[in-house]
Amino acid sequence: MSLRSDNTATPDRRRRQLAWSRAAALLCIAVLLGACSVAPGREFSSTDVPPLKLDGRLYTFEDAQALPAHDVLAINDEMREFVDTYTRNSSNPQNRLMALHWALKSPGNLAIQYDPFADGDARTVFRRGSANCLSYAHLFVALAREAGLDASYQWIEIRPEWQRLGERVAVRLHVNVQVEMRDGSDFIVDIDPLNRMEVAGARLLSDEEGLALHYSNLAMQSLADDNPAGAWLNLVRGLAVAPEFSHLWVNLGAIYRYTGQYAEAEQAYFRALDVDRGDRSAMNNLLVLYEAQGRYPEQEYWLDRLSHYRKLNPYYHAGLGDEAMAAGDWEAAYQHYSRARRIQPDDSQLTYSLGLAEYKRGNDRRAAKLIRKAIDLSAFQVEKDRYRVQLRTIREHQAASL
Repeated sequence: MSLRSDNTATPDRRRRQLAWSRAAALLCIAVLLGACSVAPGREFSSTDVPPLKLDGRLYTFEDAQALPAHDVLAINDEMREFVDTYTRNSSNPQNRLMALHWALKSPGNLAIQYDPFADGDARTVFRRGSANCLSYAHLFVALAREAGLDASYQWIEIRPEWQRLGERVAVRLHVNVQVEMRDGSDFIVDIDPLNRMEVAGARLLSDEEGLALHYSNLAMQSLADDNPAGAWLNLVRGLAVAPEFSHLWVNLGAIYRYTGQYAEAEQAYFRALDVDRGDRSAMNNLLVLYEAQGRYPEQEYWLDRLSHYRKLNPYYHAGLGDEAMAAGDWEAAYQHYSRARRIQPDDSQLTYSLGLAEYKRGNDRRAAKLIRKAIDLSAFQVEKDRYRVQLRTIREHQAASL
């Protein structure tokens, strides 16, 4: 796990960093994904979801609501004592954060270990000693708030890895914790830290959304265990909490398709697109559904839509640029990065990549200008430092060429 400060970012830049789109996926696992754009003013209800028909039985919304409720942020007396032991001697919020982080990760203390399949609430993680990204976020948010810290879930979207076949896009999604200090600076706490180059965007999540993701993870694990009834019940519980999460509707459609309820699956995918008209995961699932049913005109329509949205995604073009750079084709890399940056001009990594391509093309002056711009755009000190190393290399090359 890691703890880093984002206090190098200005307030405007932090707001820009968090003003990213939602995404659809099972957290911490590679899945099909589309970037999101939530339609304003729309409200969606899970109370009218079609029942699940399985083995001669109907599972309804009422059945889902009858399940015991989960409180993923609840703590017990042992956890309160743990927080008090490690934070009571400091009145400084940053010191309390550091002490809590150290107590959770230190081998001599709780020593929480990363396990991508270790779902659970805060109490479960504290007792078990292992967590995935989401369940660790439950634990840290709960304990940090007990310590008087302003902690929130943060959703991280990772740069997509595009696959040509079927216009599919695979991506890992990730959740960590942001802790904001009184001076406006913030710190990120993460059990499985990512390379900054992988990150495409981030936004804060509400507690309700964090709970909905918990139910969604439980649902997808049940489906993997060949328990579609359990998957459906958990997912409907999640939708009752956060009905405007498009990826929950996509996952609901996957359950219906699993049980052969194709009409209900189609309805769920279209509900996801009502929430987010650009959800490529929903589009891709419609492709799969229509292919299974032999509905080829509809399949062709969604292939065209996927191609359209793909071309609007800067990280698709950036991925092509990365491929061209690896192949030594500097001109193609420049063209791909240029298109990506036109779509997302405030992305420091895209600006840096374009500068690097310019350097490879022999345009030192233009490369230096772009990398200075990338330094200004970056909200992360480690990223700024990496860019400055490259800028120094370019300037030395310029000096040697004189």
